[in-house]
Amino acid sequence: MSAPAVAPRPRFAIVDIARGVAIIAMVAYHLCWDLSYFRFIAPDVGRDPNWVLIARSILAVFLFLVGVGLVLGHGKTIRWRAFRRRTGFVVLGALAITLGTFLVFPDSFVYFGVLHAIALFSILALPFLFVPLWLTGLVAAAMIALPFFLSNALFNEKLYSWIGFWQVPPPTNDLVPIFPWLAAVLIGIVATRLILASSVATRLAAICPTGRLPRLLAGLGRWSLLIYLLHQPILLGLIYPAAAVLQPQIAMRQTDFLASCQSTCEAGGTTAPLCTTYCQCGLEGVQQNDLWDAIYSGMVSAQQQTILDASNRQCSALIYPALNDTP
Repeated sequence: MSAPAVAPRPRFAIVDIARGVAIIAMVAYHLCWDLSYFRFIAPDVGRDPNWVLIARSILAVFLFLVGVGLVLGHGKTIRWRAFRRRTGFVVLGALAITLGTFLVFPDSFVYFGVLHAIALFSILALPFLFVPLWLTGLVAAAMIALPFFLSNALFNEKLYSWIGFWQVPPPTNDLVPIFPWLAAVLIGIVATRLILASSVATRLAAICPTGRLPRLLAGLGRWSLLIYLLHQPILLGLIYPAAAVLQPQIAMRQTDFLASCQSTCEAGGTTAPLCTTYCQCGLEGVQQNDLWDAIYSGMVSAQQQTILDASNRQCSALIYPALNDTP
């Protein structure tokens, strides 16, 4: 006699909408990251504290929704066939990202990014669909707290960095370690189990927006995994050729040079207008003598240093004419 079929849970449109909003935010962030990397925009999106906060907030929402999806997708009985199919697809996507980023960014390729984390976290989180809520919450709290108290140089190595506890993370464009990020999935599990055990679940399930925008967001949410896989190749396919043609890094390095020079000059007590004249003169000297590589690398030959010194004297004489009389 076959076991009775498990009644499927209702689909929560609000969860699909939340996924849609999250994937739009992720695509927007990666667009800004790409524009920053190719120097179309000035902020260093990968390191600027405000941008880092934005990235981590988006990641936390994504992983929270992974926990929500695990509860809604399985409930009290794990649907192994569906779980293996979805996890296998995520693993293949993660491997594709590793290969793609290795080809494009060999020094900072993604070896344990968002999709790698989602695949592993989905497996690690399965037992927490059934254990007492207080235990799940306790484990989540411990996972958040431990990185504040435990660190070791061993975890600076790529081989172990996916666990967490590093002192200095290895170079990579995306790293989502178990500690503390598995906690976001567990919090999603706790929140969803609490909601499903209350009357709130019925009211949330009844929410079915009919407007064009909610339907669009819900559709994006249902296809969020595929969108995540495809959006970066599409963005890079557009931005990389544009950067090769427009060469925004040239204009940006000129802007950076002038800003740094202006700040240093004014800090020495020279007025802003004179500093502007001095720095513009210095920029012309760097360009005419093709000294960009020397300046950015810090590897200045004796001949290049002589040229720089002569340019500095010429620019100083331009703003302080009395220097022209100096023997």
